[in-house]
Amino acid sequence: MSEFHDNYPQYEVMANHGEEEGKKNRRTLWNVFWVMLAITIFELVVGFMAPSRGWSGTWWLKTLFISLTIAKAAAIVIWFMHLGHEVKFFKWAILAPYIVFMMYTIFIVLTEGTYSGTSGHFTRVDPIFVEQQAALKNGHHGAASHGDAHEAPAEEHGEHH
Repeated sequence: MSEFHDNYPQYEVMANHGEEEGKKNRRTLWNVFWVMLAITIFELVVGFMAPSRGWSGTWWLKTLFISLTIAKAAAIVIWFMHLGHEVKFFKWAILAPYIVFMMYTIFIVLTEGTYSGTSGHFTRVDPIFVEQQAALKNGHHGAASHGDAHEAPAEEHGEHH
């Protein structure tokens, strides 16, 4: 019986591998499993501790979870999808769109603010929209009058006398 006790003796024959290469491949899979399990348990422990310690919503906690998620995604891509064994061009052809997407996502998060309304200094709302919502709450459902404050002043542009 093999050292892995997996009761799957035809693996080496089906994959055209020798016994030693089969053992090496299974050892790699088990190592990946243990690394992923350790990261996941760490995430769970920190996640359960965060509310009682006042860590919820902190920038460093968000950064930690995002980093650990990216590390797990990288492990899956490298080991399970076998990207670690590919040529350099193919690696970049696969990874470049994801890197660009992640950079775009970070840019959007940093520049667009929040939609929750809990941290108002980041929220950007059009003042006209705020006025329309206030009018609806006050029962004014009709269109704005022609004397609306948002009309452009009647000035002559471009002529200097």
